[in-house]
Amino acid sequence: MERSRRATVSRLLYARPFRWRLTSATVSNLLIVPQDLRTADPSFAHEIELGQFGLAGTVVHLDDKSPFELDPPNDGWARALHSFGWLRHLEAVGTKEAGDTATRLAVEWTIRHRRATGIAWEPAVISRRIISWLSHASFLLDGTDARLYDAITRSLAAQIVRLSATWRDAPTGEMRLQSLIALLLTQLCVAGQERQIPATERAFLNELSKEILPDGGHVSRNPAVLIDLVLDLLPLKQCFLSRERPVPPALTETLQKMISMLRFMRLGDGRLSRFNGVSAPALAGLATILGYDDAPEKVLEDAPHSGYARLERAGTVVICDVGSPPPLVAAAKAHAGCLSFEMSSARSVLFVNCGAPGAPDANWRPVARSTASHCTMCLGEDSSSTLVRHPVLEEMLGAEPIVGPGRVEGKVEEHGGAIELHALHDGYVRKCSLVHRRSLVLHESGRRLLGVDRIEGHKVKVRLRQDMAYAIHFHLHPDVSCRQGSEAHGIDLTLMNGHKWNFSAEGAQLSIEDSTFFADSSGPRRSLQIVARGATFGESEVRWVVERTD
Repeated sequence: MERSRRATVSRLLYARPFRWRLTSATVSNLLIVPQDLRTADPSFAHEIELGQFGLAGTVVHLDDKSPFELDPPNDGWARALHSFGWLRHLEAVGTKEAGDTATRLAVEWTIRHRRATGIAWEPAVISRRIISWLSHASFLLDGTDARLYDAITRSLAAQIVRLSATWRDAPTGEMRLQSLIALLLTQLCVAGQERQIPATERAFLNELSKEILPDGGHVSRNPAVLIDLVLDLLPLKQCFLSRERPVPPALTETLQKMISMLRFMRLGDGRLSRFNGVSAPALAGLATILGYDDAPEKVLEDAPHSGYARLERAGTVVICDVGSPPPLVAAAKAHAGCLSFEMSSARSVLFVNCGAPGAPDANWRPVARSTASHCTMCLGEDSSSTLVRHPVLEEMLGAEPIVGPGRVEGKVEEHGGAIELHALHDGYVRKCSLVHRRSLVLHESGRRLLGVDRIEGHKVKVRLRQDMAYAIHFHLHPDVSCRQGSEAHGIDLTLMNGHKWNFSAEGAQLSIEDSTFFADSSGPRRSLQIVARGATFGESEVRWVVERTD
């Protein structure tokens, strides 16, 4: 009902009798040009010369055609094409030929996509295209003749009008917030748009408070979403300063919280831990963001609203998911990884979740989202969360959202120099009235992590009619070598940095099995996992230790 209401409002506002009220119908003068903080790749221009157009992990061969003439291989590639984020790659080349290519493609887009339909006119795609055209306006427009200049600016004005009407119809989440960022940037950068700023600023701050949790995390619980948002919010803040307008205090405060959260979610190798949709690492963007940190010495101690816990001692870092799934409208990319953890030793990663595959490997996403693809317990070969399969929800959200567990708890304590986490979830209560408890204790030396996984009845003792199988997965980073140790129940692990660790367990049978690491820029990679298997009648406990041996 809410989605229908927003769509109706958007259609009414875009109707001719009301469209004039939204914003100016022309872009006569740019007062400032926002900075594009995303990293550019000059080799992109060379790929175009070779007849290739690679976007969203998919390379398309042009065969002497324009990319706008081709049938898109997938929706991700189409959205990246129409978003024009690739302009920064062409501008990085700095040649007249690259500039001519950019202008030619922009003008061609204005001719082929006058009608406001299809993927090219989705609010999220419009907003990204507006931001790209504004950020690279000098590159697009300088030196062009009056005819080409007018074609691009007229199209930009039409896109601004369209976005002013339809941002309400953007899917709930970062896409709607991104649309408001684009509108506010436009009103700060384009002459004659000033009267719209107060209303858009109020809508933007309202959406920002909904999307960003009090500890700086995103409502989707996907840490990678913060990178894209911060890379847009930092130029927005600078535009306020350049126009000598007061920066909204809520924007400054929220930005600092988001940056602190990104620091909190990093492992020793500098990458984000792979929870709830994190895919291949965006190291360049993350490094850029951390360079803008106004308080790098201020370390976030916990993230209760985002549902993550961090244990750190002497160069060893453990990050654990101790939160419930996000609200349904933000759960399309969430994973069933409750109580899963990742671990790094110095700058090498030891245990990982499998992560989210990129657009070319989207068929792997259901597998990657399952509990078995995370470093946690899987009971009865079922996931701790449930996929909601409903065609309307899938169409609105882009994928099946997840629900459950209903109760998730996590508490971090310090004892005698060690740091401990005690957590539980009830994701299996509806199926078999059992809860999963996990305790992690990281020794003060950082050389020993003790874990206890316990299955027990919910509120009362439970005796199952027949034993139920369980498996505790410990997925290894692809760069970790693994072999059966000399001691009973022991497995020797060697990291990229040469650190040697040993894994052992009591209460379950250990095995080394195949795994797949999805969160790699080159695509899925083969890897290994340690699996502790057993069967429970209603109450079981597995104690395991991973200890450095060198």
